[in-house]
Order: sequence, then C-alpha cells, then structure tokens
Amino acid sequence: MNWHALSKREVLNELGADGEKGLSSRESAERLLKYGPNKTLEKAGKTLLEKFLGQFKDFMVIILLIAAAVSAAITVINGEHDWLEPIVIISIVVLNAVLGVIQESKAEAALEALKTLSAPHAKVRRDGTVQTIDAKELVPGDIILLEAGDFIPADARLIESASLKCEEASLTGESVPVDKDADAVISPDAGLGDRRNMVFSGCSVTYGRGVAVVTSTGMGTEMGKIA
Repeated sequence: MNWHALSKREVLNELGADGEKGLSSRESAERLLKYGPNKTLEKAGKTLLEKFLGQFKDFMVIILLIAAAVSAAITVINGEHDWLEPIVIISIVVLNAVLGVIQESKAEAALEALKTLSAPHAKVRRDGTVQTIDAKELVPGDIILLEAGDFIPADARLIESASLKCEEASLTGESVPVDKDADAVISPDAGLGDRRNMVFSGCSVTYGRGVAVVTSTGMGTEMGKIA
C-alpha cells in the first residue's frame, strides 16, 4: 500500500483509525493477535561449525567437490603423483566457505545493530487518552505522538506536524535531518527519502513535533525489510 500517496483521511479510513481518540483497548488487542508484536523476528543462532558446513550446500560448490573427487580418482587410477589440481580445487572451496562464514557473521552483526535502533516505548492515543506503552504492543491504526528526541517506533503516516524534522541516515543515508509535512502531496512512485509525509521505524525526531497513524509494524516496516 502506498500510504504516502493517500490523503490523511483516506489513510485513517483504510486503517479504521480515529485520529482524535485512537484505538480502543479491545481493538488494539485484536490487532496485536492479527499482526503480531512490533519487533524484528529472530532465529536461533548458528554455531561456527554449522555456518561453515552450510557453505557446502551451494550447487556450484557441490560441482567443484565432484570435480576434485574425479580428478583425485583419475590421479590414483593412472598411478600419477600430480595432486595439484584436486588440491587447488579443494583450497578454493575451503576459502569460499571461510569467506561465506565471515560475510554471514557480518550480516548478523548488522542485524543486531538494527535492533538497537528500535524504540522501547511509544506515546499513543488509546481509549481517548494519551498513554505510554511498550513499543512491541503497537499495531497498525495506532495514533502515535512524536516530539524532538523520540525514536520512531514504527512506520507511520503523519496526520499533524509542526516544524517536524527527522534523522533518517540509518535508512536512506541522508546526512541531514529531513523536513516532514503531514499535508505534503507525494507521488506514488516516490523514493523513501522523498516521502515527507511519512516517518519510519528506526529513525529519530530531531526537531518539532507530530502526530501519526501507524501503517506498518515489525517485519512489515522498511527497517524490518532490510533486516
């Protein structure tokens, strides 16, 4: 859904949200069961040995191992002592596996770094009052309140903004804070950096304040997709 291309009213209607009162406790509980908690999914970590052995499942690696075995068999059958070819092939396969383990470990470290950008709490309108809740309990349709210094807990469409600026370097690479405007009209095919009427999970508010309706949580956010 191109939330940035819809008007504020269209977004609220699509999400069944009330900009003034927010969701009721019952609605939020039902949506939490439907969408799940607002967090990045985690898998059990692999051991170093499991990561290493996993590198040998690639089709091309299997082909190389077969080639090494055939070369070694030919060497034995012919009574030769030239083991250079099978040794070179095996060395390439092992080096590839080592590099694969290093890259996988770096990817896991990057994912852990992304998790540290998550906001622990969020200010929302629930049952007509402003409440501070665990960010994991946020659901699409929640109305969140943002001010300078806040981490943004989920992807959301702005419905109010006052001199709002957000730092989005972790997501877009933009080095300076981005001006946000709840009334901005954005093209459906606009890139992330141009969606000035949206705020994104993992980013932070550097100036001003805003009110937004949550559009995506957990793995559905732009940061979740990167993870």
